[in-house]
Amino acid sequence: MTHDPETSVLFNANCPVCNFEIGHYARYCRDAGLPIRFDDLNTDARAAWGIDADTAARRLYVLHQGQLTSGIPAFLVLWARMPRYRWLARIVGLPGIRQIASGLYDLVLAPAIYRWHLRRLRWQGSAVSR
Repeated sequence: MTHDPETSVLFNANCPVCNFEIGHYARYCRDAGLPIRFDDLNTDARAAWGIDADTAARRLYVLHQGQLTSGIPAFLVLWARMPRYRWLARIVGLPGIRQIASGLYDLVLAPAIYRWHLRRLRWQGSAVSR
């Protein structure tokens, strides 16, 4: 019988930034025995999320106890489930800090990483067609 974790993460393993950060969390969770599943949006696992690949590539998604969150709220859910990162969830979740972090993520970081993702896809497409 497999244990279905109450927390799952959908991320882009083809993105160097995403893969570095979320890969770190996945290794930490595996080593600590934490029941958090990490799904790469570039695999068949994405189909279970009901999110198309382009939407999924735009930000981090976390499903916890049936509730889907994205962006900074998703990071807060994830960090709160990992003992080593609970302090970060508490700090970033504070009023004011949460709004600033969400604004930075939504308006600067996520769009920049997504544009980088699109450039990598275009570059890979042009390299394949040569």
